[in-house]
Amino acid sequence: MSYLGRAHIMNMEPLIEMNLVATLLQETEEAVSVIAHGASVPIPSLEGIEALIGTFGKGFIFTPQDFMHFARFIESTQQLKSFMKKKESLTPRIASYALSLYDLRELLAEIRRCIRNGQIDNEASAALSRIRKKMSILDDRIRKKLDTAMSKYRSYLQESVVSMRGGRYVLSIKKEHRKQVGGTVLDESASGQTVFIEPADITGMHIELMHLQAEEASEETRVLSQLTDLIENSKHEISINLETIGHYDFMFAKAKYAKIINGRRVKLNDRGRISIFGGRHPLLGGHSVPLDIHIGDNYRALVITGPNTGGKTVSLKTVGLLTLMVQSGLLVPVGEGSEFAVYRSVMVDIGDGQSLENSLSTFSSHVKNVIGILGEAGPSSLILLDELASGTDPGEGIGLSIAVLEELYRRGAIVMATTHFNEIKKFADAAPGFENARMEFDSETLEPLYKLTIGQAGSSYAFYIAQKLGMPPALIERSKQITYEATLRSPEAPVIVAADIGDKPVKLPLKEKREIAPVPNFAIGDCVWVHSLRRTGIVCSEPDHRGNITVQIQKEKVRINHKRLSLYIERSHLYPEGDYDMDIVFESKDTRKKRKQMSKRHVEGLTIEYKEKE
Repeated sequence: MSYLGRAHIMNMEPLIEMNLVATLLQETEEAVSVIAHGASVPIPSLEGIEALIGTFGKGFIFTPQDFMHFARFIESTQQLKSFMKKKESLTPRIASYALSLYDLRELLAEIRRCIRNGQIDNEASAALSRIRKKMSILDDRIRKKLDTAMSKYRSYLQESVVSMRGGRYVLSIKKEHRKQVGGTVLDESASGQTVFIEPADITGMHIELMHLQAEEASEETRVLSQLTDLIENSKHEISINLETIGHYDFMFAKAKYAKIINGRRVKLNDRGRISIFGGRHPLLGGHSVPLDIHIGDNYRALVITGPNTGGKTVSLKTVGLLTLMVQSGLLVPVGEGSEFAVYRSVMVDIGDGQSLENSLSTFSSHVKNVIGILGEAGPSSLILLDELASGTDPGEGIGLSIAVLEELYRRGAIVMATTHFNEIKKFADAAPGFENARMEFDSETLEPLYKLTIGQAGSSYAFYIAQKLGMPPALIERSKQITYEATLRSPEAPVIVAADIGDKPVKLPLKEKREIAPVPNFAIGDCVWVHSLRRTGIVCSEPDHRGNITVQIQKEKVRINHKRLSLYIERSHLYPEGDYDMDIVFESKDTRKKRKQMSKRHVEGLTIEYKEKE
């Protein structure tokens, strides 16, 4: 509502003292309780006050309009103090701040006595009252003289009205009769047909009126100067009131924002523990998928995997942003029981930092950021790293990324990182204090679920995503073939053996396995890749003694040797858990209907035919 409230928001930053953070959260929660039932808090807008405060002590004399601003400020301050006093039992902490507000009743009464409707009142001083009475009497005498003059010179008038020229009363006389009217010509019309004459018998009175006007102006200045002195003598009280109002404005702005995002006060700790139930990114609204995440107890480093567009980066941003919001005294959109740590530093490397101006590649930018993070990371740090090992040779990038993760963990930091690389997933699975997590993906609809599951590594689903975004089917099929052939040709990637990571981590050499992985045992319902046909199919039978398997490709069943197949998607990712009826997949509705009839009784002439191709 006020310029001071907006200044508080612009200067808002996270605090690192847990007691102060707890106090700010309590304030915001109490402010929410005040407005929860639609209460309108009388926060002064401070309209016109900001510029006036800056003139204190500089010799300025305030105008009547300035005093009107001060009067409204004092009145609204009194209203705020009275309002908060009534809330003492409900909100004891924030209500106590109103005790510091000064009433300034005497100053307000003096302003109201001297200034009315934006003008200096006649009763502002005895001298001003006397001067204005004289002016009013003299003005009446002048008007009477003018009425007499208009009657006397009626036949010479161009218009039967009294005009003003240069602050003096004049009559509009036809030019040809100017010598018949006694007085002074002060002006004439643009056409020259009318002259404006001040009658001689009011000239003396007008001079007297001008003297009174000068006295009036002098007395008005004296009144305004005295009022200005009163305002400046109350500078301390006004400053305290402004400071308090700015803080109230800030608190209730945070409360209104908390209502908009369904914010909640959370528990705090100084042990680096984060436990979020149903957290949401505040900019994504209530329709976004809630995030459940826990870190800082059994593990201090979390490696998140999953497809692009699946929500990995948003998860990092949600944790980081909610943490900074909490430490800034904001209520956050999370579920009951959520807990946040108060960190001394929150450091991130998120997004593509490629810069043409500074000649930095994506990888160079990441490395530069990580170097900065390593320079500050410690036991009270939250580190968020997006897309580890991206932008460079995967082999070297993976090794560098694991070394960075080890070092950050050794320093006691809480670390969350995203990656696509299996080697980093394997490292997190084996290393003490590390844990994997994945973003869930619906294999049937090929849609990301934006749900984080901790304890399992995920797949990047590159082919699915590319297909969903419109990649030509032929390119997708060719990509699958190339990937499979490369897998058969290449030895398995080095397996990283993790050691216990303490103050002095033990570096173990990489163990390499050169054997090609054995052919997997296919289960009925697995989705397999048929290399000769360059397409997928569903396994319909167990392999026979020769290793031949029946695979359903679209609506046809084909007999294929297991050597010409590779696992594409496991059954567990395609169908509900439990005893799922695979006939729904392999048989038509008509066949299932016939089979059901046969199971009940013999039906003459009812047959089911199967077609199988080699």
